[in-house]
Amino acid sequence: MTATQLDLAGMPARLFACTPSRLATWLDCPRRYKFVYVDRPMPAKGPPWAHNSVGASVHAALAAWWSLPVARRTPAAAGGLVRSKWIGLGFRDDEQAAQWRERAVEMVSGYVERLDPYDEPVGVERTVAMRTPALAFSGRIDRLDRRGDELVVVDYKTGRHVLTTDDARGSLALALYAAAAARTLRRRCLAVELHHLPTGRVVRWEHTEETLDRQLARAHDIAAEAAAAPGRMAAGDDADSVYPPRPGPMCGWCDFAAHCPQGRAAVATPRAPWSGLAEDIAPLDDE
Repeated sequence: MTATQLDLAGMPARLFACTPSRLATWLDCPRRYKFVYVDRPMPAKGPPWAHNSVGASVHAALAAWWSLPVARRTPAAAGGLVRSKWIGLGFRDDEQAAQWRERAVEMVSGYVERLDPYDEPVGVERTVAMRTPALAFSGRIDRLDRRGDELVVVDYKTGRHVLTTDDARGSLALALYAAAAARTLRRRCLAVELHHLPTGRVVRWEHTEETLDRQLARAHDIAAEAAAAPGRMAAGDDADSVYPPRPGPMCGWCDFAAHCPQGRAAVATPRAPWSGLAEDIAPLDDE
């Protein structure tokens, strides 16, 4: 046995570094995971999506709003921040982009009107992290609130999907954020909330230590599969068996559809970059 082998003997296994997005990508489609996290250089992405531009603009505006002096945290200021942070990519034309910019202004202004500007969050765009025997996890939370003696994870949503309790309860990302926030800040964190800005809905789920443990076990299982993939490739398995595609309706939204014949075949008509815009979601007050 060489000196190097002696030095490595008994060393703990390397932790799998991951974010919620990395775990979700493997779960959704191992081939897309390969494109994003394995292939270098990364294959060229398709055109930007307009709904992602809306979401990024809204998130940036809300983060900036909380950084303002308290006296300036007004709905009008929130609207101004949307305009200054606006990303006009992926829209059909300038007219559609302008319409959605003003819709986002209205959406964010209406949302912050229901907030208490003096109720300072524990964190905005706060990075939390934790280590387990298998994972080195990190993630960034949209907003972390203090409610009494507990922390609450708040995640903003701007898409057309109307949220239900199942979305909050089943979210692996929210559960991992809660567990990591508790470890990072050494304070109880079991509650998670989805704030759907287009409708004003707030969907809440209260985890228990047991349900968080189950979600963490789920993350371990996903990570174990992804971590084993390079070893399978080194052992001679082919890329299609190690990183198989999972064709389905979601292939229409994939940034890498041009590089995946199975994904293209799963979608009858390619989606336009503005297809994901929520044209007809009714605000909560109108229902």
